[in-house]
Amino acid sequence: MRSHVIVHFGPEQEYTLDLDEVQPMPHDLARGWLDQQFTELGCEPLRLSGKVLTADKLLAVAQAVGPERFANSAHRPWAMVYARAASSLLGKPVVKVDVPALTVGY
Repeated sequence: MRSHVIVHFGPEQEYTLDLDEVQPMPHDLARGWLDQQFTELGCEPLRLSGKVLTADKLLAVAQAVGPERFANSAHRPWAMVYARAASSLLGKPVVKVDVPALTVGY
């Protein structure tokens, strides 16, 4: 089964991270990594209630690092960990993080 994460920043800025040959990330490690990135990058909750959903964290982290982190081959290891965490936490083979639209789809 194909497994990949797509991070979309705009018409010419869409990055597909293929996870077919990558070891799945355990759920607890994925949650810890995403929480750590959210905090280290100074991300803010997207909702006025202050509640932060996993999809919100994925969006906020992608928004904080910007397209360069996904486009630059020097940052490929980080981008792959992001993709592994997204796939593990959402439990879907295909995940699309659309930063401008603030949506996460499967």
